[in-house]
Formats: sequence, C-alpha cells, structure tokens
Amino acid sequence: MKNPNDGFVKGRLRSIKFAFKGMWLLLTTEDSIKVQFSVAVLAIIAGFYFHISATEWMFQLIAIALVLVAEAMNTAVEKMADFVHKDYHQKIGFIKDIAAGSPGFAAIISLIIAGIIYIPKIIN
Repeated sequence: MKNPNDGFVKGRLRSIKFAFKGMWLLLTTEDSIKVQFSVAVLAIIAGFYFHISATEWMFQLIAIALVLVAEAMNTAVEKMADFVHKDYHQKIGFIKDIAAGSPGFAAIISLIIAGIIYIPKIIN
C-alpha cells in the first residue's frame, strides 16, 4: 500500500522491497517456480560450459525471464481466483486454465531458443 508520507525515492525503495519479497515468496512456496528456477540455473551453467555468445546470452536470459514471469503471473491469477471463489466453478476453472497456458507457451518458446543455441554446440 502506498504511504502518502513517502517521497519519490523512499516510495521506489519500498517498491523494490516488495518486489524482492514477492520473488522470495515465489521461490520458497511455489513448486512450479522452483522447477523453472532450477532449469534456469542449469541453462546458465550450460551457457558458461558451452561459452555461448553475448547474443545467445541475451536470448537465453530473455527466455528465462519470460518463463519465470509467466509462471509468476499464472500463480497470481490462480491465487486470486482461489481467493474469490474457493469452490470449483466452471468459469473460474476456465480462467485458471487460460492462465496456465501462459507459462506453457513461454516454456515451448524457451525450449526452441535452447535448441537453437545448444544443439549446434552439442553436435559439433
């Protein structure tokens, strides 16, 4: 919640604090984020092992961010939907299914990017 007594800088620092708190909560409580974060760490290790180029690093890091952001937003939608309607409801289920598709798309694109980067390095 915004504090009216905060100046610009103090307000931004509070925002950063909340962002890090949210990332920590995701990493410590959500299994899907734990899995995706672990895969991200493996991809980063692979990047160092295979000495990928700066351009490849950019695409890899964007792909990692895309997946983690999609997983985070999916988690937020699911938590909000569960808060609004605790029991099963067809429309809430539809919304949650659509939200779950987002990290699915991100993961597929990330696998394609990983293939473009790493398959030629593994083959050679």
